Amino acid sequence: MERPRHKTTRDLKQGNRMRLLRTLYFDGPLTRRDLGPATGLSTASVSNVTAELLAQGVLREGGKVESDGGRPHILLDVDPGHARAVGVDVGETHVRVELVDLKLGELASAEYPLAPGVHDPSTVVEHIVAGVRSVLAASDGPQVLGVGVGMPGIVEYGPDGVIHAKAFGWDAVPLGRILMERLAPLPVHVDNGAMTMGQAELWSGAGRGADNAVIALIGTGVGSCIVTDGRLYRGSASSAGEWGHTTVEVRGRRCRCGAPGCLEAYVGAEGVLARFRAVGGTVAEDDEEAAFARLLDDPSEAARTVVDETVEYLGAGVADLLNLFNPELIVIGGWAGLMLAERRMDDIAAAARSYALDQPFETARIVPGRLGPDAVAKGAATLVIERFLGGGPE
Repeated sequence: MERPRHKTTRDLKQGNRMRLLRTLYFDGPLTRRDLGPATGLSTASVSNVTAELLAQGVLREGGKVESDGGRPHILLDVDPGHARAVGVDVGETHVRVELVDLKLGELASAEYPLAPGVHDPSTVVEHIVAGVRSVLAASDGPQVLGVGVGMPGIVEYGPDGVIHAKAFGWDAVPLGRILMERLAPLPVHVDNGAMTMGQAELWSGAGRGADNAVIALIGTGVGSCIVTDGRLYRGSASSAGEWGHTTVEVRGRRCRCGAPGCLEAYVGAEGVLARFRAVGGTVAEDDEEAAFARLLDDPSEAARTVVDETVEYLGAGVADLLNLFNPELIVIGGWAGLMLAERRMDDIAAAARSYALDQPFETARIVPGRLGPDAVAKGAATLVIERFLGGGPE
């Protein structure tokens, strides 16, 4: 058995640096005086680490706080412009690539539409590579730390970033390895898109400060990110959060995954539009997002019936999350989820109330996401920034 390795002075210094940097990133700006209690570090350690990070340009001074009789205390914060990261959202309708600063501020972007049913690995990879090169051409400033990718489906974590995405027809595609070879020397990190969106909302959106939450992604398909004790829950094989493939109707509509009665077949945009066609509605064969928006605003009886049913199914699905996980917060995100929330948030909450147990419903908030439809891309960038902060997986 391998003997435990003793921590060296270098390990301790790295640990102190990580603790202080993460505290300033998530809770800053703070003064040196505040950093001691916030990190548990000694005054000397705070002084040494902050001096080093200021010299490297990782931190910046950002104003002053008056003291009791002495000199004002200087506020310190992470400098967003110190470095950059690339986030990629691979969805059913598009590939979006964003270059962001350390605080997820967008600096450049590129977007490529995906035709229905055209999701083969070579097409997706070419769009990602073209998008990364495009946004990097707009970056003549600080270093780019790496590329994060949010994908539908189940992700096997490791250097190969293997993807199992039934909706795309992907079975064990080593996307991470392929992109590492094409984008070298930039490191590439791959995760499920609902997970990346969830992390973005936790860091700087509607989920900020929540310890127990579920962030729901509703687009063409449906997924979720489950947060317990402030950490993303992945399950034993990294497939936790497949909320869209929970059963809402036994022997119901066939889902894209092949199973009958999945929630996704009733609230995912593709399923909703298919239900509208099934009752005689007309859906133009164009952009799915535009078609979904038109349906939500269609005053016809057929459209209103389908949308009302969608709202009720979504409320029932939210109630399942409340009853199963007892979160303090549920965030409705994804481009289709945001459209529904903008128009029918009160109705979604009312439907959830009717299906949920009283206690979990009364102790939770149900809110729309704050980061908009590009939250998956911003969240993908957090995969890179997380490692810069010293907290990501090896």
